Amino acid sequence: MSESSLQELVAALPPGVVTTEAATIENYRHDWSRDPSAGTPIAVVRATDADQVQATVRWAAEHKVPIVPRGAGSGLSGGSSAVDGGIVLSLERMRKIEIDTDSRVAVVEPGLLNAEVKAAAAEHGLWYPPDPSSYEICSIGGNIATNAGGLCCVKYGVTTDYVLGLDLVLADGTAITLGGKRVKDSAGLSLLKLFVGSEGTLGIVTRAILRLIPAQPPRSTIVGTFPTVVAAAEAVVDIGRTLRPSMLELMDQTSINAVEDYRPMGLDRDAAAMLIAQSDAPEGAREAEIAIIEQAFTKAAAMDVFLTHDADEGELFVAGRRACFDALDARGALLLEDVGVPVPVLPKLVEGIVAIAAKHQVEIPVVAHAGDGNTHPNVVYNAAEEGARDRALIAFYEVMDLAIKLGGTITGEHGVGRAKRRALPDQLGPDVMALTRKIKNALDPDGILNPGAILD
Repeated sequence: MSESSLQELVAALPPGVVTTEAATIENYRHDWSRDPSAGTPIAVVRATDADQVQATVRWAAEHKVPIVPRGAGSGLSGGSSAVDGGIVLSLERMRKIEIDTDSRVAVVEPGLLNAEVKAAAAEHGLWYPPDPSSYEICSIGGNIATNAGGLCCVKYGVTTDYVLGLDLVLADGTAITLGGKRVKDSAGLSLLKLFVGSEGTLGIVTRAILRLIPAQPPRSTIVGTFPTVVAAAEAVVDIGRTLRPSMLELMDQTSINAVEDYRPMGLDRDAAAMLIAQSDAPEGAREAEIAIIEQAFTKAAAMDVFLTHDADEGELFVAGRRACFDALDARGALLLEDVGVPVPVLPKLVEGIVAIAAKHQVEIPVVAHAGDGNTHPNVVYNAAEEGARDRALIAFYEVMDLAIKLGGTITGEHGVGRAKRRALPDQLGPDVMALTRKIKNALDPDGILNPGAILD
């Protein structure tokens, strides 16, 4: 790429939108996965509106320059790792929001944080349910790119269930609008769903219309501690036979102790596992749900069962669960897993993860959105220890292999990114991989949108 070509882009955009400063470029090379193979871009574009995104993509298409779209940089699978000679297109400055109470939607730009959408909706007595553990720092654009989930997904669903419309810029710079404020729409192919979860490989989101629902009712919190992580998983299976609680989260002993080391909260360090369940059912029905959860906990040999109707007290346990990632990050280097399985085989998954950890002499703490079978068995290792990363990588792929064998997935909500693309063919098979490539090639024939994410 010649300097004069890059200056064409600089001239086409307002002052300060394009930067080639080495220090700034370094700050935009990695997401939270800290991908060691991340490249060095030639520039960072910090767009402030859709026109600037379109101008950047048109320039990149003309010069065949790769573009890596980026939100808040909180991704955990290397989906926004920079590539050598490319452009990082940051959407963090695109932050407009409008709440339409009559249509009960939020019209938002991609740089807005998940927490900010929730707060804006709450001012009108409404709620945006998808709630990744990183909801305070992750962007809506990134949530859409990965089809993010979170703690409430077991009952309320994931990001795609709340996306009614998208404005997108395609690989040739064409701007399109899909969907709208209407709840039902069967006109044509379901293209909207195609772009949600595509990790910026098919198009770049510049605006989204998100469905809102009435504010969540009051919640009761039930916490159980268990003698084994398998026992806790069996309780999850038992609960899932008859109801969907509004939350059902799991932490194993290593995760509990990591949180207590990082931010003491009074959690039971001796418990092999802990389940945090919530019910937001109406009064009357809520008592029945609580009874089912408590009965399942007791049947699975829970050592202690605690119930509170106080929202603030319940939130303390949820805060402990949300602190897991930061707590584990403080323990050492991480390989971030995100495997999911059908709920009935969750006990087999957690049992298998324990065996993989022992086999390769690595630590694999497990936290999980257990109610929908989505687990985060993050591999922790000492980066300074010779051979430790190699063992960790073997364990990382064996966990994904195990999930696939159990009829599961290599990613429930983080996305494939670059970290898991090697395992994707094992899950999808050759025919689906070929179809995926056909779609990618049709929409991005020059392969400039987020190359290396999802597909080689």
